[in-house]
Amino acid sequence: MKNKMICCVLGISMLSLWTLPVLAENLVSRPNVLFIAVDDLNDWIGCMGGHAQAKTPNIDRLAASGMLFTNAHCAAPACNPSRTAIMTGRSPHTSGLYANGQKMREVLPDAELLPRYFSRHGYWSAGSGKILHYFIDAQSWDDYYPAKETENPFPRTLYPEQRPVSLPRGGPWQYVETDWGPLDATDEEFGGDWLVSKWIGEQLQKEHDKPFFLACGIYRPHEPWFVPQKYFDLFPIEEIQLPAGYKEDDLDDLPPAGQRLGPNRYFAHIQKHGQWKQGIQGYLASIAFADAMVGRVIEALDTGPNRDNTIVVLWGDHGWHLGEKQHWQKYTGWRVCTRIPFIVRVPSGVPGLPQGTRAASLCAKPVNLLSLFPTLTELADLPHKSDNDGPSIVPLLKSPQADWPHVSVTHLGTPGTYGLSAERWRYIHYANGDEELYDCRTDPYEWTNLATSENHRATLDELRALSPTTFVPLVPMKDESLPKLICHPVSDAGTPASKSEGDPFNVVFINQHKDQVRLFVMDRQGRPNSQGEIASGWRLNRSTRPGAVWLITGLDDKPLCYFIVGDRRAQAVIPEEL
Repeated sequence: MKNKMICCVLGISMLSLWTLPVLAENLVSRPNVLFIAVDDLNDWIGCMGGHAQAKTPNIDRLAASGMLFTNAHCAAPACNPSRTAIMTGRSPHTSGLYANGQKMREVLPDAELLPRYFSRHGYWSAGSGKILHYFIDAQSWDDYYPAKETENPFPRTLYPEQRPVSLPRGGPWQYVETDWGPLDATDEEFGGDWLVSKWIGEQLQKEHDKPFFLACGIYRPHEPWFVPQKYFDLFPIEEIQLPAGYKEDDLDDLPPAGQRLGPNRYFAHIQKHGQWKQGIQGYLASIAFADAMVGRVIEALDTGPNRDNTIVVLWGDHGWHLGEKQHWQKYTGWRVCTRIPFIVRVPSGVPGLPQGTRAASLCAKPVNLLSLFPTLTELADLPHKSDNDGPSIVPLLKSPQADWPHVSVTHLGTPGTYGLSAERWRYIHYANGDEELYDCRTDPYEWTNLATSENHRATLDELRALSPTTFVPLVPMKDESLPKLICHPVSDAGTPASKSEGDPFNVVFINQHKDQVRLFVMDRQGRPNSQGEIASGWRLNRSTRPGAVWLITGLDDKPLCYFIVGDRRAQAVIPEEL
């Protein structure tokens, strides 16, 4: 009996010694992930045909080596909610994060992001550039460039000394970065995405002790559209073509909510100053620059030791209008704003897809970037994360024609307003009940709204039935997290007049002064209008507009300081001493 026990113990010990290398081997054989984000990139890439003049040879080559999803859409048409949805796997309508003016960690303080999930399962997670919305979230990464402790994802970047260069400021409503022009600089001198691609490339050229999750955030073509001259030279201004989806009377058949959302002052301002083609040139040049940076990254992977065991995904966080629907920028539910580049390349031997992806394959099924989280965990054979809202697209990576019962939903900044993408149809629903319906097979630019057509009532009912029915409320930003307005001293010239215009929003006035103070808003003639008083230590919300000037006085009406309202919610802190 004693000898049997010894043999048993020895057998267990030998088995343990034999299984340890196997477990280590399984960990090492898990695939790496190269996770490439390109900011504000619509379908203006060669392989998607969004603009006939787009030059993206590197992205096109990546698409040709894997699967291109031609009907992929963002979870939200704005950077913050789109990227939050991707990195948490949570849809805006279940998380409450719908807009850029929210803080991810205020809304989702305990969310485990994609890189941390991979780290917890044995990966080394690192990144560079813009992956989240202007912060890094240091707790989610093992390493980052620039250093994660700074919470600033941008390396040094060259910009013109004098701004604006091409587009004059139209008022406080205008985003300061809406501007463009060529730079007399090399890519290296420009820095920015070049430095991001350099750091990512260096990681790809190394052998690693662990499998890696490596995120590369390319900032262009996000505004401002300043890149080296050679990229502008690719697109002579006299040859610039207007967007194929532009139609001057495209708003006529829209419901009231769509007609309000379409036209914005950016496009009118750009046209007024004769800068439409110049803006298109700047966008195309910035896309070409971004493509060159993607090329540097892919070359580093393909010439390094990690080529045969690395999944590559490339995605854009949302689309971009350049005049379509009389709109410039993003934030809409139309296809030009929701449809994005989405490419997946999987090598053979990956646990979740042993055969890998087939080169130059296309998939037209409606997919959403919410599927990134569950797809990558399935490919890497990691446990499924239970709060992921999107389905894994591994069935489509196996066969692009596989049965796919899902639609893709893009949520706008108002809960209950969304765009729904099916394989053929697109349905837009506004929170007030207004609707739009488009047949993308015959109308890819969504010029003809079919929502009021009796012939399409059954299709409309079918898409309504596939739509979300519950929406958690938008979680507002805490007062302390709002951007601060500058407290200007009152000079001998007095307080300037307001130049207010645009949609109203709230500014919170916080009185840190030792005494109670009075609030006045200046009219366009420079006359003060009383808006109440704030006791010391108190705060008060007031509705205002971009360009409004707010005067602060003592109870004796002696001017103390004034604030000029910008283009978004903010806090106006009245200092303790004035």
